[in-house]
Amino acid sequence: MMRNRQRGSNLGLLLLASQVFQLGIDNIPPVTLATLGLNVYLFLFPVKPLLQTCLSVREAYWYRDWKRLLLSPFHHADDMHLYFNMASLLWKGIKLERKLGGAWFAYLLSVFSLLTGLVYLLLETGLTHVTEDSSYSLQCAVGFSGVLFGLKVVNNHYHPGGATYIMGLPVASRYACWVELVLIHIMNPGTSFVGHLAGILVGLLYTTGPLKSLMKTCAGFVTSNGQYGGQRTYYNSSAGYSGYGMPYPPNSQYGQQSFNPRHYGAPYRQQYDTHRPSAPPQHPYTEDEQYEAAVRASLNDRGGFTQARSSHGTYAHSNPTPEEIRWRRLQKFNS
Repeated sequence: MMRNRQRGSNLGLLLLASQVFQLGIDNIPPVTLATLGLNVYLFLFPVKPLLQTCLSVREAYWYRDWKRLLLSPFHHADDMHLYFNMASLLWKGIKLERKLGGAWFAYLLSVFSLLTGLVYLLLETGLTHVTEDSSYSLQCAVGFSGVLFGLKVVNNHYHPGGATYIMGLPVASRYACWVELVLIHIMNPGTSFVGHLAGILVGLLYTTGPLKSLMKTCAGFVTSNGQYGGQRTYYNSSAGYSGYGMPYPPNSQYGQQSFNPRHYGAPYRQQYDTHRPSAPPQHPYTEDEQYEAAVRASLNDRGGFTQARSSHGTYAHSNPTPEEIRWRRLQKFNS
């Protein structure tokens, strides 16, 4: 959207403040609240005039003014433009931040803000070449609505089913973003159709494309102390409970990690048992205890019996198997 900024009575700011206080600041997650605050602050104290922050092919690509990719989503044309976008952010942000956790939601907003601008430039460039109309490269857009369309796709992905009422008519949630895309442009031709479409495409790249996996890879989310979704989850293996947080569910492609205790022998592969109850608060293991636990688990996997090292350096056995009996005989023979 690109219009001359009109402050007037700042009715949009008053409506936004009323909505925030009705919700209660304590009920708004921190990343959502901070994003809203940033947008309001930059509306009141813009970094640059709108004509120097809006995004277009000419300004960003031809003139290499790439900082517009960062500035354009957080500047708005007028107070009502700001109000409608921030009201939408409150609704989507509260649901998604609670679902994904603050850290990942902040990461998601950052990536969507940048990618929506890039996809917008690609679409406008494509339209310029296909239609041979250079006006598409001159269209300049500002506002957070492109990111919000992407968030709407993600929200519908995590909360499937149901219907959304648009102009009093029920629309299946999975199609709501497409209906809104068309209706908003019809009702308000000054909005950026391509900017909103770019947001939807970025959302689809996240929910059905490779973007989510790429984000995880780039963020290095699979770490020994990693946390995902703002909660620490303890996981168990056949070697006992581990004190590291599991960043992904056991059934996901990231739900299995290899562990090589003290670099003895082949790597020991942790197997998550989804049928066991979640682990209680863990106690720190020493390195020797971790190694012994791994050895016991390895023997359990191969022979079905458990060994426990005694204080005299021998092994106490329970429920000996034929393999264990043969092992005892060999030990006696060698002695």
